[in-house]
This record gives sequence, C-alpha cells and structure tokens, in this order.
Amino acid sequence: MLRLVLWSILLSIILGSIGLFIWAQSDYVGSVGIAPAQPVPFSHKHHSGELGLDCRNCHEQVEQEATAGLPPTHTCMTCHSEIWTGSSMLAPVRQSLAKDEPLHWARVNRLPDYVYFNHSIHITKGIGCSSCHGAVNEMQLTYAAQSFRMEFCLTCHRNPAQYVRPAKEIWNMEWQPPANQATLGPALVAQNHILGPQQLSDCSVCHR
Repeated sequence: MLRLVLWSILLSIILGSIGLFIWAQSDYVGSVGIAPAQPVPFSHKHHSGELGLDCRNCHEQVEQEATAGLPPTHTCMTCHSEIWTGSSMLAPVRQSLAKDEPLHWARVNRLPDYVYFNHSIHITKGIGCSSCHGAVNEMQLTYAAQSFRMEFCLTCHRNPAQYVRPAKEIWNMEWQPPANQATLGPALVAQNHILGPQQLSDCSVCHR
C-alpha cells in the first residue's frame, strides 16, 4: 500500500509538472486572440485596413521612442470633430476632450518588466509592424497576435534575414517575404548594420 501511495504521488508530480509546462506555453497565458474591453471599440480594420491610415497617424512616436505610444484624445478628434460627431459610441472620446482627461485604454501587448524592448530600433533596422503584431489591419477589435515568449523573439534574433524588409515596406501590413528573401535579407542585414546572431541573442540585449 505504501509503495502504491508513493508511486501515485510521484506520478501526480510528473503529470502536474507536464500540465503546468503545457499551460505556461499555451496562448491562453498571453491572452492571444482575446480582445480586451476598451473604453471605445476602436477598429483597426476600419481605420487602417479600410481607410488606409498609416500606423504613424496615431502612434506618432513609434519611430523615435521605445514605446509606440497611445494617441491622445485630440488626435482622435482631428477627424471626429468633423465626422461621426453625434455618435453615442464616441461619447467617451468627446467627454475625454471636454474634461481634458485621457482615455484609459487596456494594454493589449505586454512584456514582463524584466524585458527591455525598443520599437524605434526594430523599425530602423527593418522589422515591420506586422512581424510582431500580426494583421492588425484585419482586426475589428485589437488583440495580441503573439504571446511574446522569449523563443518568439529569439527566432528572429538568431536569423533576422528572414524577417527584415525594405524601409518602404515597414508599414505595409500585408507584406510577405518575397521569393528572393534569401538574397534580399542578408543584403538588408548588412545595409542596416544589424548585429550577428551571437550578439543579438546575448542575454544583455533584452535583459538589462
């Protein structure tokens, strides 16, 4: 009986560890594909996909700063002071402007506090928005396309030539690696002075 109990405990520990590992690796942990509730149901599909607005129209600091930034209310009202002015859906935006209080958006893409990430350096080196954020231009409500586990970042850092694109394609949400990416990629890596895989995968790059 004692032997059966010991084996049962050992089996429970093994199965529990496997289950915990699978759960930690699942997209559920990173809320992938789940759009959080927002003060206004902003549609990237409408603004970016249908109207063709450039990412920088709203995320103004993404090329210069570590964070992409959230647009202030007056950015929204640049257009919505002229169109959809009486929409009940946009009432929180009008109230935000009237009270001079920012809207409190729920963050969609998250990284742990111990991870350093800089948007501007990735854009400067030729990594486009869709490589990390997915087809945002097709998202009616914005959700995380990736859980941003370390392996996701290292996949690119170990071989950036697969993902680097010409500067004119950075903001193209529908960009796909062309047939000659095997030739174009390494050329862009050299042109953009991207470090080698050994340096890019060093712990200090992301953990500072």
